[in-house]
Amino acid sequence: MTEPRTEGLDPSNATVALPADVVEHYEKFSRFNSPYPAHDRGRAVDLYPGDGVGHSPVAGVVREVRTVGCPDRPYAAAEDHLIVVDLDGEWCAGAPAGTVARILHVIPEVKPGDRVAVGDALGPTTRSGFFGQWVDDHVHLGFRPPNANPLRASGSLPVDVDAPVEPVAWDGTGTVVERGPTHVVLDGPRRAGSGRSGSGPSFAALASDEGVPLDGGLTHYAGGGTFEAEGRKRVSGDAARAADGTTLSLFETEIGTVRASDTDAGAPGVEWAPVDVLANGERVTGLSLFAARGDRFGVKVVCPEREFAIGESVRVDVVPSDDPIRLGVG
Repeated sequence: MTEPRTEGLDPSNATVALPADVVEHYEKFSRFNSPYPAHDRGRAVDLYPGDGVGHSPVAGVVREVRTVGCPDRPYAAAEDHLIVVDLDGEWCAGAPAGTVARILHVIPEVKPGDRVAVGDALGPTTRSGFFGQWVDDHVHLGFRPPNANPLRASGSLPVDVDAPVEPVAWDGTGTVVERGPTHVVLDGPRRAGSGRSGSGPSFAALASDEGVPLDGGLTHYAGGGTFEAEGRKRVSGDAARAADGTTLSLFETEIGTVRASDTDAGAPGVEWAPVDVLANGERVTGLSLFAARGDRFGVKVVCPEREFAIGESVRVDVVPSDDPIRLGVG
């Protein structure tokens, strides 16, 4: 799959880069679409399987499984679960020997000592109180350096995704094709191709006016991010510092500022500007942004206080705001 990890890497500086053939097991992925600190600094990734099964994104041996408490939500399970996996030495380049994976939001059907390969079923996904009602079931993945407490999230390693994402422009209009208790999905924008033929990236994301694929909760979470776009040089190191302060816009309204220092790996973070998202002229919570494969690509509008009917035409606008919606962790 990848070249073996090299020995002697400094664990404090290492970045775990998920290979493209790992994320291809999932329908969607995101690094920034969460209010939790690990996501805010690019030290975790959410992988959406789409079939209710928590497929393993790593290869190794299960070290431990734990049941953990989570925030009390009426739509969620009363508990979550943690699966800790000791990584195989050849699973992924960039991770120091002894790195462990932390996997959440899966009801474990594996036990300590079990060997798992990429794509193996770990158990069914669960509705966790750690994420909002509009968030689809997913596998939360983070990594702890060697000799660190694997049960803690703080101090996890930076996570990158080694898969380009097609930026897709959108005029803000679409038709409701899916409706949930707190969200709707619109059928726009449309890709030039399906992304499955091998002629381009498998994943696509909503693009800013500048052609940058966007990630995160616009703007209901304080920080968002970007994806690595096909044909663009990865923004890191000196290039990232040079890009620091670059503004991004959507529908000709400034939506945020690139903050290379706000993330620890890969594509930089974005500090959202004080704006509101409108759907047919009324304020909604925001847009849930991610990279999606093939014909599942669409725009998710988070709107717990606004109902839209299947087939209804919707126009999304972004306008400056004196009191933008910002959702916290609690």
